[in-house]
Amino acid sequence: MLKVHVERPIASVILDRPDVHNAFNDELVKLITDTFTELGARDDVRVIVLGGNGKSFCAGADLNWMKRMIHYTREQNLEDARAVGRMYLTIAKCPKPVIARVHGAALGGGAGLVAACDIAVAVESVQFGFTEVKLGIIPAIIAPFVIARVGPGRAREFFITGERFLAPIALSIGLVQHVAAHELALDGLIDSKISQILTSAPSAIAANRFAVNWASRPGRSWWPRRARCAAGNGWTTFSTLFAPFTRPIPTWSA
Repeated sequence: MLKVHVERPIASVILDRPDVHNAFNDELVKLITDTFTELGARDDVRVIVLGGNGKSFCAGADLNWMKRMIHYTREQNLEDARAVGRMYLTIAKCPKPVIARVHGAALGGGAGLVAACDIAVAVESVQFGFTEVKLGIIPAIIAPFVIARVGPGRAREFFITGERFLAPIALSIGLVQHVAAHELALDGLIDSKISQILTSAPSAIAANRFAVNWASRPGRSWWPRRARCAAGNGWTTFSTLFAPFTRPIPTWSA
């Protein structure tokens, strides 16, 4: 259901339900949440790559699971919604950078997973879509992550139409940052991003992720009175950080 492989300092998390295009159910949701919580706390992991086994990245929520929900109580449905929300938040707030390796299709909640990651790289033939409206429902849980990624105008269009669109469109609206012609090129792009991440300070990366998440909330400005960033062993002012241009090779550099 979920494959996890750690080859220090890189962790690969692979959705492994290829028979249903890696659609997630309650069991997989818990596995993803627990896995990202654990990997986020590991000192030997610097970056996480999220991908899917088989023909697709992720087709969203498992329809059979959704059918079972019809017979759930209101409280059971609320708890399922909370669990799914926790899964997305755990990815979005993971202190380690998360790269989405997207192939095949990313639909509904699968496109939401893409939006929750820091960096998304997709094969140009990938089909995206926020298709919930076709089932008579709304993408309520993934909406904050998608809107933060593409903006309310674009989100409104694709949430209302439920239409599918290819990776170049996803690139143009900001859902993904990079598009590759084929999977070999896809992996090359991901390797390039990982190489850059491994030459950056882990504590500064975690602080930057926090700053972006915090600043993207309405009415927030991320600039405190005294601009600080996490680097080295503690909090350092920008003037201290940039003053010594003759530093030795950082300990975090790969």
